[in-house]
Amino acid sequence: MKKKGRAIIWPVYLDGSKPRSGGRIISSEDAVHEPRLNELEAAAKKLDLHPEVEPDKAYPGSWWEISGRIWVDDVGPKSEIARDLARKIQNLRKKK
Repeated sequence: MKKKGRAIIWPVYLDGSKPRSGGRIISSEDAVHEPRLNELEAAAKKLDLHPEVEPDKAYPGSWWEISGRIWVDDVGPKSEIARDLARKIQNLRKKK
């Protein structure tokens, strides 16, 4: 179900261990290795995208694997939102 002014971001969109045919929508250079849903949520909060987490959802391309998803404010092309989230996750991982 679509929500006006919101975009769905699946963890696979940012996953550098997945091929583009597996769902990744950003370059492998920008991607992060196995992003977790809590990392996506933290990055979206830092970017002020007002995330809404749905942990019990499965990406349609791998319906057997429950990965969750987040809804964020639709502030531009989905690939740019995903790239910004991946960069923020990389920064958060460096700080740990």
